[in-house]
Amino acid sequence: MASVRELCRILGVNRSWFYRAGGGEPAAADTALRDAIEAIVLAFPGYGYRRVTRALQRDGWVVNHKRVLRVMRAESLLCQLRRRWVPTTDSAHGLATYPNLVKELTVTGLNEVWVADITCVRLPTAFAYLAAVLDAFSRKVVGWALSRWIDTRLTLTALERALAARPPPLIHHADQGVQYAAAAYVARLRAAGVRISMASTGNPYENAKAEAFFKTLKAEEVYLKEYATFADAERQLGRFIEDVYNTKRLHSALRYRPPAEFEALVAPAIATPAAAR
Repeated sequence: MASVRELCRILGVNRSWFYRAGGGEPAAADTALRDAIEAIVLAFPGYGYRRVTRALQRDGWVVNHKRVLRVMRAESLLCQLRRRWVPTTDSAHGLATYPNLVKELTVTGLNEVWVADITCVRLPTAFAYLAAVLDAFSRKVVGWALSRWIDTRLTLTALERALAARPPPLIHHADQGVQYAAAAYVARLRAAGVRISMASTGNPYENAKAEAFFKTLKAEEVYLKEYATFADAERQLGRFIEDVYNTKRLHSALRYRPPAEFEALVAPAIATPAAAR
């Protein structure tokens, strides 16, 4: 028996007409289309709906971009494709979480709030994971670490580098991922006298400054490079963070100054906020 696709080709009609005419179940067609789209997105995580449509058409699908867009929206395959397949936040744990202390807070100085997050970086045969800590006032990356493993050692290394570089903040803000809720990480923050703040589950807007940094990093560094090895990725990411993002890249929220220059203007000695505790 000929397939629906073959019958439609012979008759010179598209499959949507065939299903509307009673030749099959639209739900089954949508399921098949969804599976085909997911396969393409898995192979090419950066594809948007228009490029996915063209790939489907090359594979013999009679489909337009409007239908593809509808399916991709329904299946959460749009706009967050990379994060869908390589999640960096595991909030399904039994560890203690903390309220969002910065949601209504206006940050007015350095070392008041640090924000932290993790993202993935594609290597030729695997992924590496980048943890970063930023000062929320200056947007400067004050600590970072790259690892082959997404664990508490990764986030602790970034935190220790930040604490070694400057006084501890009043508040540390991150998501509810296990790496930030882990006992060792929480203990290190408490030992430094830092209050702990966390974004609500599944809401990237509550950690927008860290998300914005990673968006810049991906668009201006990661997506433009093919890292040969882990060491190559670490070297080039370090160069971008320290030599480009922190010291050269103009930031509109900083009156079009780089973070390091902005910090030098507002607090040359980066005084500790201990008196405000």
